[in-house]
Amino acid sequence: MPLYTRLPDEVETVDIIVAGGGTAGCVLAARVAEADPSLSILVIEQGINNYNLPQVIYPALFPQNLLQDSKTALFWQGNQSSELANRAPIVPSGGTLGGGSSINWMVYTRAQRSDFDSWNTPGWSAEELWPYLKKFETYHGRGEREHHGYSGPINISSGTFRAKRAEDDFIDAAAQLGYSELKDLQNLDANNATERWLRYVGLDGKRQDAAHRFIHPMLQSGGYPNLHVLVENQLIRVLVDENKPTSRPCEPQRRSFLSAGANGTPLILERSGIGDPNVLKRVGVPLVEALPGVGNEYQDHHLKCINGFQDGRWDVYEAIRRNDELLGWNSMDASGKFRPTERDVDALGPAFRKFWDKHFKNAPDRPLMIIALYLAFFGDHATLPDSAEYVSLACWTAYPESRRSIHIKKPFISNEYPNPVDFDVGYLNDVDSVDVKKHIWSYKLQREMFRRMSIYRGELASSHPSFPRGSKAAVVERANGPVSDDTPKIEYTEEDDRAIEQKVRETVSTTWHSLGTCKMAPREKGGVVDKNLNVYGIRGLKLADLSIPPENVGANTNNTA
Repeated sequence: MPLYTRLPDEVETVDIIVAGGGTAGCVLAARVAEADPSLSILVIEQGINNYNLPQVIYPALFPQNLLQDSKTALFWQGNQSSELANRAPIVPSGGTLGGGSSINWMVYTRAQRSDFDSWNTPGWSAEELWPYLKKFETYHGRGEREHHGYSGPINISSGTFRAKRAEDDFIDAAAQLGYSELKDLQNLDANNATERWLRYVGLDGKRQDAAHRFIHPMLQSGGYPNLHVLVENQLIRVLVDENKPTSRPCEPQRRSFLSAGANGTPLILERSGIGDPNVLKRVGVPLVEALPGVGNEYQDHHLKCINGFQDGRWDVYEAIRRNDELLGWNSMDASGKFRPTERDVDALGPAFRKFWDKHFKNAPDRPLMIIALYLAFFGDHATLPDSAEYVSLACWTAYPESRRSIHIKKPFISNEYPNPVDFDVGYLNDVDSVDVKKHIWSYKLQREMFRRMSIYRGELASSHPSFPRGSKAAVVERANGPVSDDTPKIEYTEEDDRAIEQKVRETVSTTWHSLGTCKMAPREKGGVVDKNLNVYGIRGLKLADLSIPPENVGANTNNTA
C-alpha cells in the first residue's frame, strides 16, 4: 500500500503535490487520481495515519481527539485578549490524515445559498456548486430527493442511535417559541427553524471522514499505484524558482496545492516569502511575492455552552465495552438555525438595528445564530455530583463581524510546540459589539427553550452569568420539572445584560471553524488566489482549503471544505 512515513527512493518526482491531507486535500487527491490515473500524485500530511484509529472511526470517542496528549489534533495558541477577559484562546484543528473530518463533531450542515453567492466569484455561486454538494454524499435523510446526492462516498445518516426524548423536547420547545421543525434545513434556502440533525456517520455507526471514504479505499484497491501518501512529515515552505510570474501558462502536469487549512496554509506561504511585506520584513523572510492578504481576515464562529440538569444516566464507556449502538452517536440529535424577530432586533439597540438591516433583513436565508442540544457535559466531570446528569445547549455565531489574523513569528519551524505564531483570533472585537449582542440574544432564547423541555430539572449555576442579587433572571439550581406553556419569559435588566456579556467574554470559544485567511478575491482587494485557486504571481501553485472563502457560511464548515 503506497502510504509511507518515509518516501521511497523510487518516488523521485511527481506531477502533483498536495500539501496537507485534510478534508479538502483528501478529496482533491482522490478526485484527480480518479480522473487521470496517469498522473503521479503525492499527498504530504504532517499528522499520523488515521486508518482504523478507534477515536476516529467511533463517533462516541471523538472527545478523545482533544485531550492534551492527542496525536490527531493540532492546538493553535491565540494571543491574550482583553475582549476575552484576558484569556489566550486555543483553537484546535485536524492533525491527522483526514484533517478536521477525522476529529470533528460530524455535524452535517450546509451553507446557505446567499453564502456562496456572496463570494461574488465566477464558478463559485450556489447554483454552480450545487452539483458538487450532491456528488460527494449518499444521503439517508428525510429531505427532498432533488436536494441531495445518493451515490457519493460520504454517507449522511442518523448513525446507530438517537436520544429521541431529548430530541423531541428540543423540537417542541423551539416550536413553542415560534421556530418550527423542518424535514430538511440543508437545502440551501431553508432557515429560521429546527431539524433532527444528521451526521457524517454511516448506517454502520462509523465516522465518514475524508481519508477513510476517499483515500484509503483507493490505496487498498491496488488500482492507483501513482497515488502516494506520506504521513508524519511536515511541509515547511514552498521553493519558488525565478520563473514565477503567471504570465506564462502553467504546464498541466506540474502543480502544487497547499491544503494545510486556514491556519496552516498562510504560515507556509509566509515562510516561502509570499505575503505581506511588512510581516515578512519583521520576521526576516526575503520577499518573493507581495500579497498583503495572506494571514488576514481570519474568522471563526464563536461558541458558548450552557449546562443544565436532566433525569437519567448513561455511561458511554460501558457502551463502548459492550460495542453497542451508542458508539455510532455524537451526543447531538437536534439543532436549528435561528433569527431574531424585528422586536428582538430593536431591543438590541440602534447599532445592532443598523447591522441587521445591512446584512440580514433582506437575506432571509441567513441565520444569526445556530443553537444545538448536546446530551453531554463539557467540563470537568470531577466537579459534578454522582447523582446528576447534564445536557448542554451550544450557541454560536453564524456570521461573526470580528476579523483578525494569523502570522508567523519566526522564519522557520522551531523545536517549540506548539510552534509560536502571532495569532489574534479577534473574537468579540467588532467596534459596535454586535457579536456580543448576538450571544446575549441567543442566551436568553436557549434558556427559554430549555425551561420548556420535559427533561429540565434546573440549571448549573457555574455555567451561567452571575446575576445581581434580587434579579428576576436568577439561575434556578433545582426544579421539579419544566415551566408551563403559558409561563412568561424571563425579564432581564440592563445590569443583567452586562452580567451575560461578562460571562460571554469569560467563556466564548472556538467552533474549530477557522476560515478566510487567504481569500479568493481580486488581488487589489486583498485577494490571495483567483477564481481557479491560483496564487497571484506564483506559477503552478494553488490553494484548496478553507483559507480561500472570502465570506463566512451559516453552517458547520466541513461540508464547505
